[in-house]
Parts: sequence; C-alpha cells; structure tokens
Amino acid sequence: MSLHINFINPVETNKWDELILNYPEHSFFHTSVWAKVLLGTYNYKPHYLMAEEDGVLKVVLPLMEVNSWLTGSRAVSLPFSDYCEPLISSDVSFKEILNIVIDYCKKKKLNYLEIRGGNRFFDNVLESSFSYNHILDLTIGEEQIYKRLSGSTKRNIKKAIRNKVSIDVSNSYSALEEFYIMNCITRKKHGLPPQPLKFFRNLYDFVLNKNNGFVSIARYKGKSIAGAVYLSVGEKALYKYGASLVEYQNLRANNLVMWEAIKYFAGQGFNEFNFGRTESENIGLRRFKNGWGTNELILNYYRYDLKKNNFVRTSTKTSGFNNQVFKRIPLPALKMIGSATYKHFG
Repeated sequence: MSLHINFINPVETNKWDELILNYPEHSFFHTSVWAKVLLGTYNYKPHYLMAEEDGVLKVVLPLMEVNSWLTGSRAVSLPFSDYCEPLISSDVSFKEILNIVIDYCKKKKLNYLEIRGGNRFFDNVLESSFSYNHILDLTIGEEQIYKRLSGSTKRNIKKAIRNKVSIDVSNSYSALEEFYIMNCITRKKHGLPPQPLKFFRNLYDFVLNKNNGFVSIARYKGKSIAGAVYLSVGEKALYKYGASLVEYQNLRANNLVMWEAIKYFAGQGFNEFNFGRTESENIGLRRFKNGWGTNELILNYYRYDLKKNNFVRTSTKTSGFNNQVFKRIPLPALKMIGSATYKHFG
C-alpha cells in the first residue's frame, strides 16, 4: 500500500466535515468548526494527519500543537476535547501511522504526544489515564428510552415538572450569555477558573450560529437556574457543558434539561447521544449518567514521551489545595485567571 500523507489545517480543507462523516467513529471533535473554535480562542497550531491512497481518504488523525512555558510543548488529539478517536481504514496499519506521527513530533522538538481515545488501537500499551464515556442509543425511540431510565432519574424529571421548571432551547447568543454566567458561578463553586469568554463567543460564531448545537436553559419563576450546551454533527449529539445554581438544585432542573434535549435529538432522527467524558473519581456524575440507560465505556488517554520513547502515566487527580484557593478568589479575578491560563492546559 502506498499512502500519500500530509499534515494539514482542516479549516483550509474543502468539505472536511463531509470527509470525516464517512467514518462511523467520527465525532463532533473531528469537525472543522470545532477546530475553528480552538484556533480562534487559543491560537494552537493544527497538524491534522491526512492519508490518501489513489484519491481515497484512508486516515484522519487530528493534532494540535500546544506550546506552553507552563505545561510544556506537545501535540494533542485534541485540546479540550473529551475524546478524538483516530479515523483509520481497516486496511491501514495504525502502528505505521503512529510512527510517522512520532517522527513528525520529534522534528517539531515537542515533548509529548497525547491521543485521547482509540483504545482498540493500543493493545498492550500503557494508558496515561482513564475515564468513562456514556452513550445513549436514540434509535429505540422516546418511549423505550424513558422505560430504561433509572427510578431516581424518572422521579427527578417529574419533580422538576411538578415545580413548574420550564425549559427554553435556543442557539442565540443571548442564551449562551445566560449559560456563561451560570457556568462561571459553577466553576467557582468547584474551585476552577472559567473558560475565557472569547471561547464562548467563538463557540457561538462557528458552531451554534451554524445550527451545530444549542443551549438549553431551565427557568424557575422567570430566573435562569440551570443550563447545558449541546453540540452535534451528522446523526450524533453531544452533551458538552453543564451549569446550575446550587441553591435551586432541589428542583432537579438538570434532569429536565437533559431529558428535553434527549427527546429533541431522538425526535430529530439522531442515532446517538453522548454524555461526554467523566473522570474516574467523579462518582456522582458517573451515577447521574448511568441513570439514563446509557452504555458505559472505558475511555483511555495515551501520552507518549518523545524523549523517553515510551508511553507514560500521568496523574488523574483533579482536586487539591489549588481548588480551595480558587473558591476564595472573587469571580472577576477568577475570570481573568481563566483567560490568562486556560490555553496552557489544552
């Protein structure tokens, strides 16, 4: 087999999104619109490996170069993406492709190569960390989906309805602004800086405004109390961001937000609803996602040390003293910290 290999920018490639849809393993994170969001916000350098044979696409392995004085230089597939499965035809050797990528990264004098997902390609390879992914089959229809919900999930949906929580679905910028406010409050509650406002502006310009997703807002007596951002490509939907006000959590608005989104995507003919990545230590979130009748999968991340020429482990700890510090910082200052530092952690 003679493959013609290029490292390209998907934003500058004609009909990129149509190309990736030919692969069953495609996701929203493979799209050019997601690349536009990341490039426009963090100015990463795209190096998407594309391999063709006789004009037929055989391989897509998205990579972005992250150069940071704080966290080092690396190629990531992809920054701020829950997963990004390599798209490879069955007649192509992944090992050969991986070696090409490793050589390319070494020439760029990077420290690490990180691939998020692709478990099936990494037999007997040490994962750097693992998390969970939860996928809901939408093809069975709304009635069967509801039957498979856990008892507590059904009760929480009914409770939100009884309390007259209303749900508004929109892809408007004003809806995203409402979500952003709640997101900043939620991030501070967890001791984390919020994403830069510029990120959400780009998410609106390149994604929501192009009908590749929407914002769902839960209201109680006219006040926004919870919300979520959903993204989509082809027949796949993705829950990406969620936020809520803790003083209204007893109303179970988050459950109604999720249920209305699931009903919408199922009604629109989508096949899959992905709940996104859940860190292994987040027991509560994992329980919440399992309550929707999902299929739980192990999601491995892989980090290759380009100097040691080996796969290495990384810490999975996501909480510590720094979170306690961030909880005490005023929100305006925390926003500034997020804007200044977020790009280093992609």
